[in-house]
Amino acid sequence: MLSNQPQLARRLGTFDAVIIGLGSMIGAGVFAAFAPAAAAAGAGLLVGLAIAAVVAYCNATASAQLAAQYPTSGGTYVYGRERLGDWWGFLAGWGFVIGKTASCAAMALTFAAYAVPPAWQRPVAIAAVLALAAVNYRGVTRTARLTRVIVAVVLAALIMVVTAGLLGGQPDPARLTDGFLGEPGVYGVLQSAGLLFFAFAGYARIATMGEEVRDPQRTIPRAIVVALAIAVAVYAVVGVTALLALGPDRLAASAAPLVDAVAAGSWDWAVPVVAVGGAAAALGALLALIAGVGRATLAMARQADLPRWLAAVHPRHQVPHRAEIALAVVVSLLVLAVDLRGAIGFSSFGVLVYYLIANLSAFTQPAEQRRFPRWLQVLGAAGCVLLVATLPWQAVVAGVGVFALGVGYRAVRLSVTRR
Repeated sequence: MLSNQPQLARRLGTFDAVIIGLGSMIGAGVFAAFAPAAAAAGAGLLVGLAIAAVVAYCNATASAQLAAQYPTSGGTYVYGRERLGDWWGFLAGWGFVIGKTASCAAMALTFAAYAVPPAWQRPVAIAAVLALAAVNYRGVTRTARLTRVIVAVVLAALIMVVTAGLLGGQPDPARLTDGFLGEPGVYGVLQSAGLLFFAFAGYARIATMGEEVRDPQRTIPRAIVVALAIAVAVYAVVGVTALLALGPDRLAASAAPLVDAVAAGSWDWAVPVVAVGGAAAALGALLALIAGVGRATLAMARQADLPRWLAAVHPRHQVPHRAEIALAVVVSLLVLAVDLRGAIGFSSFGVLVYYLIANLSAFTQPAEQRRFPRWLQVLGAAGCVLLVATLPWQAVVAGVGVFALGVGYRAVRLSVTRR
């Protein structure tokens, strides 16, 4: 299908792919997502975290299985087209691009919130977008190298959060059950799962970069599962620590929950360290998002589901440079208008639709292409539908509206083409 198109260079090994996935998952989500999750479910967010992890694992196995069969850029956009038909692929690609474009803006704003005073935040957020787009423009190996540094800084900051919260503070085990599964009950827990799922979606970046991974049939499945397992473990430890240090009510009201978890104890000197970690986490997520969205845009442009001029690959750096430039411009404009918590819900909507189609696509694979049992795809698809239905209604309405806009765009383009 893509044999006549310019191809990207295969430069990434398993370690690089795992690091890029971790840079996306252990990013700004761990510094921000626990607050809205606590507002939705209180201490029940830990159950929501477990649900999100199960759904993410099911989705990861589907993505790994499909990426091994179709090792090209585009992720579920390509898988949906190959397994279910062009319209399904378009819906997956559209969901990924619009959801993750909103995530780019949210991550840029999160970085600025940790790095500078409020008056400077939007200009600094735009500067971060442009700077990291320039890094991606120079080539994927530079992206992987910078992501290694960022992941190391973030993990060091999270170790500080856990240590300060447990040893320097006053952790109270009763806070883990305070209001547990009370009002708003099961619905709130499911809503927290949908919001926390936002943090786990980074493994998609590994699949969307399938055209740049060496030995993709072996590397992609291994990298996705390893990166997800590490991220789940980190989120569980950090989530428990935040609840022990703050309790669900204070956690829900916090704009910077991990900074507040440290500040609640006697290790005030560690607060700047955590702030640096939060800024680095946001940069890591933004870096990987720009790379992933750029490659999904490349795949859609190759099929004319987005303007074909976006399908260009730079002759020297071998990256989708026009797609990444266009993305940087759009994200910079969004930074001027988006709300962080709303962006998380909207992103979750788009990505859950994306993974619903991934599970449906993997379900159709024949036995010789299967690496995981079909019941995992059934569970994953059901989980995606359930979490979408329980997201905040504003995110659902906005998501349905933007998907309708995308469907209208493609329908008009196909009508004009036929004429």
